[in-house]
Amino acid sequence: MSVTAKDIADLRAKTGIGMMECKKALVEAEGNEEKAIEILRKKGGAKAAKKAERETNNGIVEAYIHGNGKIGVLVEVLAETDFVAKNDEFKEFAHDVALHIAAMAPKYISKDEVPPDEVAKEKEILLEEVKASGKPAEIAEKIVEGRLNKYFEEYCLLYQPFVKDPSKTIEDLLNEKISKIGEKIVIARMSRFQIGN
Repeated sequence: MSVTAKDIADLRAKTGIGMMECKKALVEAEGNEEKAIEILRKKGGAKAAKKAERETNNGIVEAYIHGNGKIGVLVEVLAETDFVAKNDEFKEFAHDVALHIAAMAPKYISKDEVPPDEVAKEKEILLEEVKASGKPAEIAEKIVEGRLNKYFEEYCLLYQPFVKDPSKTIEDLLNEKISKIGEKIVIARMSRFQIGN
């Protein structure tokens, strides 16, 4: 099947990825746009992993105050170069992350930040619940691991479904931006303030 310039342009408009990458993905997917998008997402994750070792010494601190003034967020998003830190798409990403933090109130950026004693305590509580339901020990462990992952999804920013598009997690969104912008991007720190909390 031949891939037309219009097919490539349409895929580029949907993904924001370069023409040659879109063409290669469409050829590999034999013209199927959905498969091509999946191929591009997988390659984006691989590109993001390659960039993970680079240093990030530039970036911005984005502030977001919710309309009623009762919730405020500061988030530090870093990139490799000042050029990217001043890029509108980078700034929009930082704003989206700040807005998401205001809406979803994550406690941590990733599961690496969750204190080990908190993980152990949560695991113990979940194990007691599962054992009380009469499940065998080997099945109970698997159930607990699944529920622990749900716990991380609820409290860790990177694994939460993005408030503007729940089909993606914040980590998916981050990897898309890394792939599109071409630099390592890191959500370094965050603080969320709420009146009465």
